[in-house]
Amino acid sequence: MKRSGTADLPLHGGRVPPWLASRMTELGTAIAEQVILNYGQSEFLTRLSDPFWFQAYGAVMGMDWHSSGITTSVLGALKRGMNPRFSELGLMVCGGRGRHSVRTPDELRAFSQKTGLDGDALARTSRLTARIDNNAVADGFQLYLHSFVITQSGEWAVVQQGMNPDSHLARRYHWHSASVRDFVSAPHTAIVGQPQGEILNLVDVRARKAQSALLTIARGPVPSALNDARKLIMPMHHDVRAENVDLKRLGAVLAVAHEQELRDFSSLLLVEGLGPRTLQSLALVAEVVHGAPARFSDPARFSFAHGGKDGHPFPVTLKTYDDSLGVLRRCLEAARLGHTEKLEGFARLDRLTRKVEEECEPLTDFDAAIRHERATSPLLGGRTVFDDEMPKKRIFPAPQLNLFGS
Repeated sequence: MKRSGTADLPLHGGRVPPWLASRMTELGTAIAEQVILNYGQSEFLTRLSDPFWFQAYGAVMGMDWHSSGITTSVLGALKRGMNPRFSELGLMVCGGRGRHSVRTPDELRAFSQKTGLDGDALARTSRLTARIDNNAVADGFQLYLHSFVITQSGEWAVVQQGMNPDSHLARRYHWHSASVRDFVSAPHTAIVGQPQGEILNLVDVRARKAQSALLTIARGPVPSALNDARKLIMPMHHDVRAENVDLKRLGAVLAVAHEQELRDFSSLLLVEGLGPRTLQSLALVAEVVHGAPARFSDPARFSFAHGGKDGHPFPVTLKTYDDSLGVLRRCLEAARLGHTEKLEGFARLDRLTRKVEEECEPLTDFDAAIRHERATSPLLGGRTVFDDEMPKKRIFPAPQLNLFGS
């Protein structure tokens, strides 16, 4: 068994305030539903098993763009939002942080009683993935979070995180049971080992050789194949800097949102009379739904959707967040009734942004973009975890955003 990726993240304390946690539950679930509607359950598991996409997913929800807290908050939001809708979405999130991780085998056995899967085999797979990352890999990280996301057919993804108090880092480990991808076919996201055929479900009776291979790995030295997965290493600095962002991609998003001609056309694609700030947010949400894996190499860029709870790159803009959620809700409600125009509009918005990216110049003044966002944030309900109450609106006008210099 080969994990699909790892991520090294600065170890952060703190909490997710209720005003953000509730919105994360709604937005995270809405994005998951968009991915499932467009590409299927397996593709959503593929996305969760990619450390770069996962980090972008958390950033677009308003979490700290680089911290260890993204893991707990994103998986908690998905568990709250998706589990009550299992009959619709077909995915269940088991486990979690601390004492919740210990309950994972029992949750999987309860899940198996509803679906007819082998609960003992699922529990064993859960323990093996944890044992490999906690014990077989001698990297100094002790697991404190283990989440097991599973479909009714038995395909699963595992996301777990360990802590190294000496280095002040957390390390996140990603696994995916599938050896075949609908959206990504890169070998570093597959099950590997001695050739033994394609395996889509490790709880299937035909997968016992793979289960034995897992146990062999856990007992023996770690093979070099475990180190070939995608690895994300986040910097220690808290602020978002130009070197953390692909300036050409960010410039295209800002152009689509703020240049009048492009903004009008983008709004038309979504059949909405949308303002520039909501379009900026939705363009980044559309990329999380529709973007190819290579486009998530700079997860910090997605914090420009709604900001971050710690104030980097700017406070969370609650008005924009709620406007974005409103568009997503209406889009999904229409799709459930068979009207897919707005659902297709997100795909068209993503294609438009990539087309603009091909022709535009990179953003020339990153600091000016940050200043603009911070100046407008109070006008849009900007809030951080450090605020005891909503900040008062500023009375001075926000500066104009100069995207590409003079």
